[in-house]
Amino acid sequence: MNILELLLLAAIWGASFLFMRIGAPEFGPVALIFLRVGIAAVVLAPALRSASARQHFRTKALPLMVVGVFNSALPFCLFAYSTLYVNAGFDAVLNATTPLWAALIAMAWLKIPLGRVQVAGLLIGLIGVIILVWDKIDGGLPSVWLATGAALLATLLYGYCVNYSKQRLVGVPPFVVAFGSQFFATIVLLPFALFYWPTEAISASSWYSLLALGVVCTGFAYILYFRLIENVGSAYAASVTFLIPIFGVVWGAIFLREEVTQTMMIGCLVVLVGTALATGKIKFSRFARL
Repeated sequence: MNILELLLLAAIWGASFLFMRIGAPEFGPVALIFLRVGIAAVVLAPALRSASARQHFRTKALPLMVVGVFNSALPFCLFAYSTLYVNAGFDAVLNATTPLWAALIAMAWLKIPLGRVQVAGLLIGLIGVIILVWDKIDGGLPSVWLATGAALLATLLYGYCVNYSKQRLVGVPPFVVAFGSQFFATIVLLPFALFYWPTEAISASSWYSLLALGVVCTGFAYILYFRLIENVGSAYAASVTFLIPIFGVVWGAIFLREEVTQTMMIGCLVVLVGTALATGKIKFSRFARL
């Protein structure tokens, strides 16, 4: 049952890149993400039904706002912007670099030492990113370079928030973190969304994509994610990172007819191997003792 939920979560989060790819051109990245996090906040609002949850929300308002800005508002907008210029599958693969950034930031900020295998994983992951983006950068338009950089910056912010949350949100119920992050992301994005609000009519497909992003890919996905954490632990739930690129590429190819190149497949594989090594999913005890 848990493996089915993990696969479902990966399929949902992989589809988020597809829906951003559809909705961002008409809504614009900022308005799309404002509505996405706003809808998700409504879906997750029952997290505050208990007095204890409301107390956590009040006492941890500032850290929740930081997570809302740097784990939702900014990275979601960056990915939505990126999907204007690169395909959904490409962004889904870049999303897999998040654990690499998290490990690197933990080493630099929290002084958590990395073993040789982990360092090798970081280097392999970097090589994978270079392979992945080489075709985009080599002869690509500046907009494509910016889109690639935006996606990598988004994953850097995710990596930062992984470590920030461990420091500042210990003991806070996960559903309170989920709701609080979406609530504050909505508040922060409101003035920018009003400024960048679309002036032309929005197609039905973009509205459906928005609803899917807010209700399914954010609200329901968080519920599913934290249910997995509760049932089988955070390490198991975090392994969804390795499955998201597969679904992102598949959905993009099926529904948007995106091309899946050999270079992209090789880059994806190298990134995933590097991430697995850097996060300890693949262990070589002989080298770990060195």
